[in-house]
Amino acid sequence: MTVFWIIENAYQYIRPVLDICVLSFVLYKSYEVFVKTNSVQLIKAAIVLAIMYLAAAVLQLSVLLWILNILAPSLLVGFVVVFQPELRKVFLKLGQGQWFALGKRSKDTYIEAVLNAAESLSAQRRGMLVVFTRHTELKDIIESGEPLNADLSSSLLVTIFGHDTPLHDGAVIIQGGKLIAAGCFLPLSEQYDIKKTFGTRHRAALGTSEETDAVVLIVSEETGAISLAYDSRLHYDLSREQLTKTLESQLDIAPVTVTQEDDSHDGQAILGKL
Repeated sequence: MTVFWIIENAYQYIRPVLDICVLSFVLYKSYEVFVKTNSVQLIKAAIVLAIMYLAAAVLQLSVLLWILNILAPSLLVGFVVVFQPELRKVFLKLGQGQWFALGKRSKDTYIEAVLNAAESLSAQRRGMLVVFTRHTELKDIIESGEPLNADLSSSLLVTIFGHDTPLHDGAVIIQGGKLIAAGCFLPLSEQYDIKKTFGTRHRAALGTSEETDAVVLIVSEETGAISLAYDSRLHYDLSREQLTKTLESQLDIAPVTVTQEDDSHDGQAILGKL
């Protein structure tokens, strides 16, 4: 009994701290989800409604309170309908979340092959669209293209996108360092404030980052700029260093060792010819 009493007594002191820590963690992660999904307007709309109700209660505006109480169910339904895309992104992120995941998944990187191909295609003003999967399954997107399940190499990517092959207009899907499929169709973005100068590739990349947690690399045909789309945002015209650091961070790849692709000599020969 004495041991249990000591534990119970100690818990009474620990409980408030534990309560605050858990609540802080939940609030932080919730904020992170909302920021990553660009759903801050959800919070703004909720705050506006709360202020209206609070003001009506404090100022004793009985008619307004009566109307708000009657319209509350309809307002809730309307809120869900209007903000359906944002709510979908929030729940998608919650379903994908690995809140307690720690550390890096791998100590070698396969992104060098992709970046080598991207720089080569950028110099030629050839478009490129590469999807790096993370936690969300992309079964529907993969099934829209041609299954390859091939070893990843820069020469293969240059072959797909550097020539007018049947697969060059779509996206390639990379999972675990393997090229799973090519010629895949991606969903277009629902955002209305995208620059008109951005073409279909950028819109498709942004749309994929809105509906999934994938990271998408884009090479622009018009400018040769290499960009990344993830967490519902487009990061335009990044340098090689920025691309490497961002991909390593987003894909949880530790930059300890860099594994050179097996066809490095072939890749250098191709780059020299191009």
